[in-house]
Amino acid sequence: MADIKYEIVEELAVISESSKGWTKELNLISWNDREAKYDIRDWSSNKEKMGKGITLTKEELMSLRDALNKLKL
Repeated sequence: MADIKYEIVEELAVISESSKGWTKELNLISWNDREAKYDIRDWSSNKEKMGKGITLTKEELMSLRDALNKLKL
């Protein structure tokens, strides 16, 4: 598997933290020198390891925000 290059452009929010120190985060990330996108995934404490996640454009993130705002929690 080829190495994946990433740069965390901006750390936006920590959503949760596991008992093992991993955090689920919302960040703005540039993958393989491409335009930065919004990203939700788990990260180790030193940011050297990551779990599977989801990457969203600004428009997709706004659609998700709108959908979440409609939920009756």
